[in-house]
Amino acid sequence: MSDEEHQFESKADAGASKTYPQQAGTIRKNGYIVIKGRPCKVVEVSTSKTGKHGHAKCHFVGIDIFTAKKLEDIVPSSHNCDVPHVNRTDYQLIDVSEDGFVSLLTESGNTKDDLRLPTDENLLGQIKDGFAEGKDLIVTVMSAMGEEQICALKDIGPK
Repeated sequence: MSDEEHQFESKADAGASKTYPQQAGTIRKNGYIVIKGRPCKVVEVSTSKTGKHGHAKCHFVGIDIFTAKKLEDIVPSSHNCDVPHVNRTDYQLIDVSEDGFVSLLTESGNTKDDLRLPTDENLLGQIKDGFAEGKDLIVTVMSAMGEEQICALKDIGPK
């Protein structure tokens, strides 16, 4: 037995997996799937019949939830696919900095300063205009597989 004390590096998450397995045949349209290592929303699913030898195959077409790129994958329907844990959280917008970052107020009253403004021009314009007009804005942040991005905006009236 060793009397040494071990030092453990503190990690932000508790070692929870970024994805979970799900049988390919049970994944439906508007669900989520990992294609080529990217979290995607499924926009189209088609299943081919079994051949003389082999499995039925599922053809997935997905849109990356962060980059909006279209990705495709074909998986035997009996095999497992990775499905990302996708979370949506609402935060109140406090500040928009010059360098493209936003300050957000969390539910617990702390600030979150590590998020960039979205790349979507329409959403970016709405956030900047609303903030300049002094409106109280609530942003919805989507997170999956260690990435986070602002995906929606709500106006709750003037300050």
